[in-house]
Amino acid sequence: MAVAEPADGRLLYRRILLKLSGEALQGSAPFGIDAVTIDSIARQVAAVVARGVQVGMVIGGGNIWRGEPAATRGMDRPTADNMGMLATVINGLALQSGMERIGLHTRVQSAVQMTEVCEPYIRRRAIRHFEKGRVVIFVAGTGNPYFTTDTAASLRALEIGAEVLMMAKNRVDGVYDADPNRDASARKFSELTYMEALERRLRVMDSTALTLCMDNKLPIIVFDLTNEGNLPRLVEGDRSVGTLVS
Repeated sequence: MAVAEPADGRLLYRRILLKLSGEALQGSAPFGIDAVTIDSIARQVAAVVARGVQVGMVIGGGNIWRGEPAATRGMDRPTADNMGMLATVINGLALQSGMERIGLHTRVQSAVQMTEVCEPYIRRRAIRHFEKGRVVIFVAGTGNPYFTTDTAASLRALEIGAEVLMMAKNRVDGVYDADPNRDASARKFSELTYMEALERRLRVMDSTALTLCMDNKLPIIVFDLTNEGNLPRLVEGDRSVGTLVS
């Protein structure tokens, strides 16, 4: 990867895939997109890009639409999932706007072609964008129903040669053995193996995505997005932040 050596030489990761849930864009709002949260994400990404890190992003759509619950209420599942893919495009465009407001060069690439709005996903073009210092936001999941945006994140991370998949959460600072927002005794893991996460059914990501990472030895870090210092610390390899699954 053509990345300039940073002045302090402390970077552990030079190309990352950052996965954001749709809910992460809500902030404290009950629905939709919170402008303050978008600005916070943009600042964090800008901080690591300024140090020479290449950043790809995959965004979910759960703040706007979720396909699986709609399917359980009687909607055709492929249709419901297609609507979810469109929700991720809305989120991706909002992220692009927020990042470009602070001077980050950004491209949105969609697995579902809509050329008037964003680029089609082309792996080699995405890598070229990274080499030119641009942030690439991958939207519309894998382009297929029945696959989550977690699976899309694992797939894109492998395709672009990311060194780590970073799962950004909203006010949850890692992986716990129970929901820390409901159970005060929940225990946080600093490290897990892939098999431990699968066997204990911990809420890292869906099993398809986790198995894909395990089969290809792609490390995963789960961390809290709301602390603006976390992402810069993670790219330096600070193991006090989040939970490492490897």
